[in-house]
Amino acid sequence: MNQVKALISAKKDYFTGTCHSDFKDLAERFSQFQDMRPKNGGAALAVFFKGEPVVDIYSGWAGAEQAWQAHHAAMCYSTGKGILATLAHIMVSEGFLAYDEPLAKYWPAFAQNGKKHLTLRHVLSHQSGLFDIRNLIEDAREMLDWEHMLDVFEQATPRFEPGKDNAYQALTFGWLVGGILEKATGRTLAELMQHYLVEPLELDFAYYGVPASRMPEVAQPFRNPNRVKTSSSQSTSSKAKQRKAPWSEKVIEWTGQDPQDFKDAMIPKGMKNFSFFQPEALQAVIPAANGVFTARSLAKIYAMMAAGGQWQGHQFIRPEVFQQLCRVQNYKRDRVMPIPMNWRLGYHRVLTLGKQVKKGFGHIGYNGTGAWCDPKRELSFAYIHNYSIGSITGDYRLWALTQETLRCADQVLRGRKGWF
Repeated sequence: MNQVKALISAKKDYFTGTCHSDFKDLAERFSQFQDMRPKNGGAALAVFFKGEPVVDIYSGWAGAEQAWQAHHAAMCYSTGKGILATLAHIMVSEGFLAYDEPLAKYWPAFAQNGKKHLTLRHVLSHQSGLFDIRNLIEDAREMLDWEHMLDVFEQATPRFEPGKDNAYQALTFGWLVGGILEKATGRTLAELMQHYLVEPLELDFAYYGVPASRMPEVAQPFRNPNRVKTSSSQSTSSKAKQRKAPWSEKVIEWTGQDPQDFKDAMIPKGMKNFSFFQPEALQAVIPAANGVFTARSLAKIYAMMAAGGQWQGHQFIRPEVFQQLCRVQNYKRDRVMPIPMNWRLGYHRVLTLGKQVKKGFGHIGYNGTGAWCDPKRELSFAYIHNYSIGSITGDYRLWALTQETLRCADQVLRGRKGWF
């Protein structure tokens, strides 16, 4: 109830940037969410509609004493998976890869231990069986070494026969997709990003591994002000008590899934001493988790996807490839995610508070960032922030902002906003 009161009384003009009048309600809702927690961090929101930027706004703080500016980017966790998948589809369009060819054709050492027939389609749709990171490495810091991690996956054994089940590759996705892109093209992931996405789309900030010179532009995470520090005596006492399962584990148990699958996919050993926000982690290549983007870069990539894989006369993705990438691969229950994801090739369904987006797809991140497109509405969206939160299904702000974006677009397209 207190949050509802805070939302109602929050400012509607607490943002900087540009917003088309058709999306004024969206900007006001963004402002209210930001004003509710002005000391907790900052955020940015970008929307393209019918090929034009209609929202590019930001608010709050990028650091303890630094206001969020137009150039600020943020670490987006799994939101970056959608961009990596987009790069893979471009490589398919360019003829470097095929969805149903064994990865071993391009990466011979990958054929070991039951992976001889594993394909790009298996990986992009989370059907590879290679979701378990916890039992592949002994310490989370191993993730900082790109070449080492590629070697790890050459030796890895799938937990189930590829194509026979679904299990979200929360961390492993990045090395699997990024690795095959490098092996098939002979170029580094950074080179591929620059040549096939950053330069032709004129993106201002999009990296898996931030160059040292651009680190000052990355918004820093804020500590959760509601988290109470415990004394050493309290810590000792709590350790003696039986460990209580976090809410995420409880949700998974309620759905009838095995919490161990969740842990194996999400939590490498040694994570207590590792942070994706450490400078060395931000500068490493961990594509499933540490993509750093501005909201406008994410929204522009998805604007190209909303236009069917082309942008300003440049065909990034062939029509026949585009038809495949946005098709739901199956409706099997995922072993890791507690809600239906409707996996496409590298993307999941658009999560809303009611609106239907049957042709839409995108990806959210663990911290509640997200980006998506809807080709039917010619609409794309991206939301980034540096709040200290975590959710496997997205922060409530992401869902609400997505809903309001769709409502504003429908007012233009249909003459009414509606809720469904």
